[in-house]
Amino acid sequence: MAIDGPAGAGKSTVARAAARALGFTYLDTGAMYRSVALAAARGREDAGSLDIAFDGDRVLLDGEDVTTAIRTPEISERASVVANDAAVREALVGRQRALIADGDYVAEGRDIATVVAPGAEVKVYLTAHPAERARRRAAELGIDDHESVAADLLSRDERDSGHGRTTLEPAPGAVELDTTGMSIDDVVAEIVARVEAVRA
Repeated sequence: MAIDGPAGAGKSTVARAAARALGFTYLDTGAMYRSVALAAARGREDAGSLDIAFDGDRVLLDGEDVTTAIRTPEISERASVVANDAAVREALVGRQRALIADGDYVAEGRDIATVVAPGAEVKVYLTAHPAERARRRAAELGIDDHESVAADLLSRDERDSGHGRTTLEPAPGAVELDTTGMSIDDVVAEIVARVEAVRA
């Protein structure tokens, strides 16, 4: 199944929980772009030669655990920039398609339902009120300045739009789910119910 949506909508948290509930494998495509961004920050620009792998919830870059390193605001910003590089997108989309072709996956990101897996059995577009998205991201980062976080999220959404990426509206056939005021458990239950209905 594919989960898309704007920055700060809770995609990673929901996708990870949904995968666990369904017994699927979770694919965090954003972590792959963040890993490329981290490598670029370290002076490596050859995205195609990077070894990006997952070990449970850990993200490995050329064998190094970079799970924490790729979650900084600097790398988040840089990831949004490298994702606009056609060569980077081509390399990572190819890897993502190869991964999900070999089993049941919950894949989340910015262009899953339009580019990576347009044939996904279930497509969900997660969104939330901008203030709620800013609050969630600020809490995740451990900061109190919601206004600057909101401005950053808006900037990322605008920059990530285009190139077939589903940042501001649902992909064809996707169900839009506004998570404002919903608990993670409620969102996951809704998604699991949709998957089970399709597979019944």
